[in-house]
Amino acid sequence: MSDWDFKVETSNFERVADELPSLVTPLTPLAQQWDPLAETACYMLLLRGPTKVDFLFDRPQEPNPPWSVSGETLLAIDEHFWDWVLWLASKESAGKDELVQDELAKMSTFLLGPLGVPDVPASILAAVRNYRGARERAERRWGVTVPRDIESEVSAVVV
Repeated sequence: MSDWDFKVETSNFERVADELPSLVTPLTPLAQQWDPLAETACYMLLLRGPTKVDFLFDRPQEPNPPWSVSGETLLAIDEHFWDWVLWLASKESAGKDELVQDELAKMSTFLLGPLGVPDVPASILAAVRNYRGARERAERRWGVTVPRDIESEVSAVVV
């Protein structure tokens, strides 16, 4: 469950950042987005398998505030959640329990809380259970449906 980290060096970050989504298209990612919580620029991919790939740039960035939930952001939230869960599962399997607990607290603040989940989950499985219920409520509220293909890939190895 380890992820692949690639350090990217460039003298033209803006151009690479603009072209990166099309450059990774041949990989047919299930999800792709800039890590909203990273302090340095990180483009995250989630591929079938599931496999997590991060392109790391030596460029500082300000982490985003907690997610703002709407019909327009629900898919990106879903992609972020499942990417985070896969990464957390790899840390849990490596015995990094304190890191997992810290990240579950961060997930509660930045993702689960905005979805209406009031408590910090005690485990990855609790986070998944809480997230699924909150996502379904948000789908009903906003009249959208988030595809479940990413969830299916990640759940096969995590849940």
